[in-house]
Amino acid sequence: MAYVAIVDYGMGNLRSVAKAVEQVTPGCEVRVTSDARVLAGAERVIFPGQGAMPDCMRELKARGLREAVMVAARSKPFLGICIGLQMLFEESEEGNQPGLGLLKGRVIRFRPPEPRTNQEGRFKVPHMGWNEVKQVRAHALWRGIADGSRFYFVHSYYPVPAEQAIVVGCTTYASEFCCAVARENLFAVQFHPEKSQAAGLQLLNNFMHWDGNGVEAKSTEATHKTIV
Repeated sequence: MAYVAIVDYGMGNLRSVAKAVEQVTPGCEVRVTSDARVLAGAERVIFPGQGAMPDCMRELKARGLREAVMVAARSKPFLGICIGLQMLFEESEEGNQPGLGLLKGRVIRFRPPEPRTNQEGRFKVPHMGWNEVKQVRAHALWRGIADGSRFYFVHSYYPVPAEQAIVVGCTTYASEFCCAVARENLFAVQFHPEKSQAAGLQLLNNFMHWDGNGVEAKSTEATHKTIV
């Protein structure tokens, strides 16, 4: 039987992700798992996470999940969320931590804006709250989501991809930064779709019906519902 696996390496509130997936695809089997064999057998994989990058990488390795995650990210519909996005890159400033290296680029910490800007007095880290997301490129996972829709963020670091071609979404906090990337069967976001109400549920719904086929919106004729 087909099922979706949510990677459990001890970091983050995985139940909220599972409940959101169950809400948008009733009847779908959702397995929250730390078993590499379960990940290997899943039709699609969700890779969430919260916390410090060094801790996440350590726990992923300690639980024997590193290689299973890398294989899934190369071979089946794969959704990274928050730290699950950051871990896909080559390295992070947080603890000078190497990542999985599946995507070229670095993860860096927010810097205060330049002096005498309007943002200076309001700038806080972590970046926490609702922000508009600009859809830089078309993708099946943006289906039914208006450009500029608001998503919920909680993070102190963000990715700087070496390849602009993988950037599919940006938002602004003091300055514009990448918040969504896509390559082939992989899609990953810095925000939390499971906490982002209708827009987030629509993205999860799109992922659950996505065949993992490329960046462009090729699944627009799929027979699945739009969240309203």
